[in-house]
Amino acid sequence: GAVMLRSLGSFLCLWALRLPVAPAGSGAAAPGLDVASYRERVRAMFYHAYEHYLESAFPYDELRPLTCDGQDTWGSFSLTLIDALDTLLILGNVSEFQRVVNVLQEGVDFDIDVNASVFETNIRVVGGLLSAHLLSKKAGVEVEVGWPCSGPLLRMAEEAARKLLPAFQTPTGMPYGTVNLLYGVNPGETPVTCTAGIGTFIVEFAALSHLTGDPVFEDVARKALKALWKNRSDIGLVGNHIDVITAKWVAQDAGIGAGVDSYFEYLVKGAILLQDKELMSMFLEYNKAIKNYTKFDDWYLWVQMYKGTVSMPVFQSLEAYWPGLQSLIGDVDNAMRTFLNYYTVWKQFGGLPEFYNIPQGYTVDKREGYPLRPELIESAMYLYRATRDPTLLELGRDAVESIEKISKVDCGFATIKDLRDHRLDNRMESFFLAETVKYLYLLFDPDNFIHNDGSVFDVVTTPYGECVLNAGGYVFNTEAHPIDPAALHCCRKRKEEQWEVEDLMREFYSLKKTKKFTLKRTSNHGEGESPKDPENAPSEKSEEKRNSKKNSHSLLSCPSQSFNSKLAVLGQVFLDNT
Repeated sequence: GAVMLRSLGSFLCLWALRLPVAPAGSGAAAPGLDVASYRERVRAMFYHAYEHYLESAFPYDELRPLTCDGQDTWGSFSLTLIDALDTLLILGNVSEFQRVVNVLQEGVDFDIDVNASVFETNIRVVGGLLSAHLLSKKAGVEVEVGWPCSGPLLRMAEEAARKLLPAFQTPTGMPYGTVNLLYGVNPGETPVTCTAGIGTFIVEFAALSHLTGDPVFEDVARKALKALWKNRSDIGLVGNHIDVITAKWVAQDAGIGAGVDSYFEYLVKGAILLQDKELMSMFLEYNKAIKNYTKFDDWYLWVQMYKGTVSMPVFQSLEAYWPGLQSLIGDVDNAMRTFLNYYTVWKQFGGLPEFYNIPQGYTVDKREGYPLRPELIESAMYLYRATRDPTLLELGRDAVESIEKISKVDCGFATIKDLRDHRLDNRMESFFLAETVKYLYLLFDPDNFIHNDGSVFDVVTTPYGECVLNAGGYVFNTEAHPIDPAALHCCRKRKEEQWEVEDLMREFYSLKKTKKFTLKRTSNHGEGESPKDPENAPSEKSEEKRNSKKNSHSLLSCPSQSFNSKLAVLGQVFLDNT
């Protein structure tokens, strides 16, 4: 194995000499790369596709751009409309955003006899609705009193997510890949699910749990993540497909691309969203194994998960998210080098073929297409935020020119079936409007609200106190739907938090307002509880001290008057000055 790897390594070194790999940070911006004009071309691209979808394909899931009609693909819920909703706001179109919110509320129904992909429904539908819900106030929608802890789009997201829960009822906690939205998991459903289809829920499901107060979503997502972690190989890798009943790996190829990709992405994004060290340490462990076994000259290959021997020396277009993910953990130099390798492939074909044979430097048979995927543009957007390297804008320029030249048709933009002869396919995936156009626009729009650095924000009053929203730091789900991490702290209804509030309410069950808003205890013991030492009952202050030391609370019922508290991280209580 080692000899084979060494020889492959030296072969790749020799081969690398053939490909022009630009050094990181090289090249000034193309003379006269007018960012504003490219931004406007991206906007025009969005509307060309979006308006034809509405005209020719709505209420179907997707537009068929060559025949100017529509088809249902992933379900039957006007998928492109849900997926494109937050892009409308990022482009600044509040009136259409508001109109679509009303259309979706009236027209979308998840009580349908449809077999849906658990993964796709989560990232596109649940993710799209959650993101739109959290952005709806910014878009000028009249929101409910309890927003962001309630609202029609949140109820729709929750309803869609509930339809997916039956898939998680397996001995391992790893979900089936397909679920019937009306009847649950079909008898005879295959138990084999890809790794990404198991590990790509924590962003949406944790957000749902925090907003609705129902912990079930975050719980199942975490259980699935942990099951994958537990079943990694001795050398620290995970394969491509696993049996969710027996936990046996069915496809044992390990890599960063199709079938695995967003599992790694969600460990990082889940860690950031939830400030969760455990998720991040899982990722960093994987990252070491990935570097050790799959990385050669800033390319990543596929290897056998138990032995580490190379199984496929191919680059898949889906892997192009990896430099963006590396930039999120601060590994910008490595990210940039890998990005530049991928960019050479783009320049060779005017797009990224689904598979690219690294040693041969050419496409793989039957995998020559480019369905207008966003991943390389997504990485460019992240890396441009990190480095401002003008090479990244050049990729954006190339993408706009390429997509317009090859893919644009009268009725929208068509999947490129073959990058060698530019034949087209009669399909426009919903991710074109959700992701590709969004990341392109954000690359060319440095002042977009999404890039907010925290210098401006909104303060929202919820039934649980005030919270800060729209301060930036958005975490994009894997379908490019931004989730505001601050929103997760607005709705303190979850079990632990509820318990904490109840404890605090018990501890300070009587609030006597003095000028300083000090908190006083009116008696030393609870109902039906005799004081421990009646002879020398301690003063209130020392009782309070002793109680907080032991963290024992008197069992008192809460008063019925409204009690508005804010919990800081360390559990202090601030009373509203009202």
